[in-house]
Amino acid sequence: MRKSIDGLSLIVADVLEMDPLSSAWFIFCNRGKDKIKILFWDTNGFWLYYRRLEKGRFKWPKPTASGHIYISTQQLNLLLSGLKLENPQAHQPLYGREV
Repeated sequence: MRKSIDGLSLIVADVLEMDPLSSAWFIFCNRGKDKIKILFWDTNGFWLYYRRLEKGRFKWPKPTASGHIYISTQQLNLLLSGLKLENPQAHQPLYGREV
């Protein structure tokens, strides 16, 4: 977790092979899973959020073979709240249904 904006944007570009200037939020976690950094571009500059837990660990999901994990805004809120991304008690969304 020593990298700042420049180092993290290089990881996004070189390792993840994604555009750091896109509208995506890039979330990084340390090995102990008690620190998170979020990097994103906002019109004319980068934002870098940093969160450290005093107790407990983030429920970090397992990455795919490519190393990328795509999560929704709702899942990000669950992650930052210390909850698992898979919430078995939540209602599943319905698509293409008529009422």
